[in-house]
Amino acid sequence: MHKIVDFIREAFKTIEFIPLHEPQFIGNEKKYLNDCIDSTFVSSVGKYVDRFEAEFARSVGAKYAVATVNGTAALHISLVLAEVEQDDEVITQPLTFIATANAISYCGAKPVFVDVDLDTMGLSPKSLEAFLQTNCEIKADKCINKTTGKTIKACVPMHTFGHPCRIDEIKEVCDEWHIVLVEDAAESLGSYYKEKHTGTFGKLGAFSFNGNKIITSGGGGVIVTDDEALAKRAKHITTTAKIPHKWEYVHDEIGFNYRLPNLNAALLCAQLEQLEGFLENKRELALTYKQFFTVQNIRFVEEPKHSRSNYWLNAVLLDDIKQRDEFLEYTNSNGVMTRPIWALMNKLEMFKNCQHDELKNALFLEERIVNIPSSVRL
Repeated sequence: MHKIVDFIREAFKTIEFIPLHEPQFIGNEKKYLNDCIDSTFVSSVGKYVDRFEAEFARSVGAKYAVATVNGTAALHISLVLAEVEQDDEVITQPLTFIATANAISYCGAKPVFVDVDLDTMGLSPKSLEAFLQTNCEIKADKCINKTTGKTIKACVPMHTFGHPCRIDEIKEVCDEWHIVLVEDAAESLGSYYKEKHTGTFGKLGAFSFNGNKIITSGGGGVIVTDDEALAKRAKHITTTAKIPHKWEYVHDEIGFNYRLPNLNAALLCAQLEQLEGFLENKRELALTYKQFFTVQNIRFVEEPKHSRSNYWLNAVLLDDIKQRDEFLEYTNSNGVMTRPIWALMNKLEMFKNCQHDELKNALFLEERIVNIPSSVRL
């Protein structure tokens, strides 16, 4: 284990504590922040919010982008726009961050957990198809779960650690079964599947700019879509559903105070300018890790076939849970931050009664995957 710690220290050129992923503010961040402060427009109205939305949409190849306070809010509103309602069901993967399942719950819907693929760690289209064939039927253009009698309204795959899942195959299955595809692209800015950016395959996609993401404003999120009507409605309901007027405060439905502040958008505009450099830096680190761990007979998780991953969080696959725990204990005790993959959602108290398939691959990965330091190196 000491060889691993020594190698990571050499890669990051430090004897200090090495975090899992820390932000780098090395561009125009202070300049844009000062400009924003001087303008006094620091809340959700300001030029940087509009600028960021336009530049982000261009960056990922979407027609529209609507900025939100965080990625969870972006996913929540995406599900609202997909017409997910009380007592509906939404298929997702059990191997994901809690925000995915939480956003479904905010709509009053219930998650259904379907297994992942071993190579992508994201939702498996074959498992999705098998679950639907076994448990569901189409009635009046709706996908009905025969076990519960509920409508399966949407499907939310997540691109785990920035590695694209087989999103085109998932879309085909969803289209066949009249299920709305909403992508949780929180971790995959800069990742492509078959030369198309993640988050743009579904009806809507949601990204995150939390402090540990590849670009960050301390928080922040964004919804992307090619549907103009959905984009306008997203902006409306994330701005408390206020009808535009010079002085009157009239709201035409229950809305959400979810718009991204101009102050955060200023940071994101500066961060987005550096995205390509960050991505190249992270790919260099991933290659370095791959070469080292191959010699150590430890499998380094590489980008899946047909993909170009952002390598947001690098990961290794260990032999079993015993080796995983030994790895975690040694590295963290020696100033190198590592972490296991998330506990499966269906094992958490609030989701333990949710329907799921056998989750064979998810269980295998849960016991073996460890994330290793992945920051952009200066």
